[in-house]
Amino acid sequence: MSHLFDVYPLYDIEPVKAEGCYLWDTNGTKYLDLYGGHAVISVGHCHPYYVDMLSKQLHAINFYSNSVKISLQEELAEKLGELSGYPDYKLFLVNSGAEANENALKLASFHTGRSKVVAFTKAFHGRTAGAVAATDNPSIVAPVNYNKHVTFLPFNDIDALQEGITDEVCAVIVEGIQGVGGIQVSSDEFLQALRKRCDETGAVLILDSVQCGYGRTGKFFSHQFSGVHPDLMTMAKGMGNGFPIGGVLISPKFKASYGLLGTTFGGNHMACAAGIAVLDIMKNENLLDNATEIGEYLLNGIKEIGGYKELRGRGLMIGIEYDFPVKDLRNKLLFEHKMFTGVAGANTIRLLPSLALGKKEADLFLESLRIEVTSLS
Repeated sequence: MSHLFDVYPLYDIEPVKAEGCYLWDTNGTKYLDLYGGHAVISVGHCHPYYVDMLSKQLHAINFYSNSVKISLQEELAEKLGELSGYPDYKLFLVNSGAEANENALKLASFHTGRSKVVAFTKAFHGRTAGAVAATDNPSIVAPVNYNKHVTFLPFNDIDALQEGITDEVCAVIVEGIQGVGGIQVSSDEFLQALRKRCDETGAVLILDSVQCGYGRTGKFFSHQFSGVHPDLMTMAKGMGNGFPIGGVLISPKFKASYGLLGTTFGGNHMACAAGIAVLDIMKNENLLDNATEIGEYLLNGIKEIGGYKELRGRGLMIGIEYDFPVKDLRNKLLFEHKMFTGVAGANTIRLLPSLALGKKEADLFLESLRIEVTSLS
């Protein structure tokens, strides 16, 4: 009998080794990883520079609290500001995406003195109390998760913003690209209209970049295609390449005070070492450009294969929606072709590989997809 609380449906596969874009299980079977554990593996499994950085840090000091100076935090904030294009924003470090969204919502409420929140259909912002209240999935919202203060507007509907966002709204939270919602891309016009309406009402604009940020789309944050500057940006997933870390980038309009926000583990030495290593690798290996190039290569290859209902995404965040449930297709890719992919809902295959994915790996996937889609037609 398992002593684990059984909340995850598990594949009978146990990865025990990883390198680059590949995994090996207990039987020595090699798999191509096109999902990165929900977009977490940003610079590749066990990158030598990343492993060296964490090993050295572990041998020096692995943890102390935020009651002392941790210069690694400053280094991470400076490098993040430079690479992301937000050098004047401040960084608050946490441990996960849900925690980042919790703190962003709290900070917005402190700033405005308001409590109402606007979110959007198909949104997913996390499973903690404030984040799950703004998530459009009643099945994971417990009775204790008060959400009467949250209004859900239609995603990508500009006309709904005028009446839906009023001067009573504290924050508007939106994903630049919805991940769990099926790789639904926020249009540039929608984000621009959101920015304008938030300015008119005094609401705080929060861009949830937990999955669609950190270079995944070819720009550091997906909203940068629109030219919009949010008030707050949340991040996690690819930020630590597997080490738990999250953060909030905070506009200069917000003023800090002692005790306003807090965390025990956020910004610890190991997390910062992981975060710095990721940024260094992204910069030195031009992974944003690679995400653009290989993303376009994959999208063009998928278009050539055809057979889908809709193809969505930017860079290496891709959703392939079919007019049939994709469970069998995903299982064939995994068990016959030895490739990890994800799903979003019943009908969409979700690709979230390492930003270092190469054309060789992209071709392996395209050939496997072609075989399976052809067999269905």
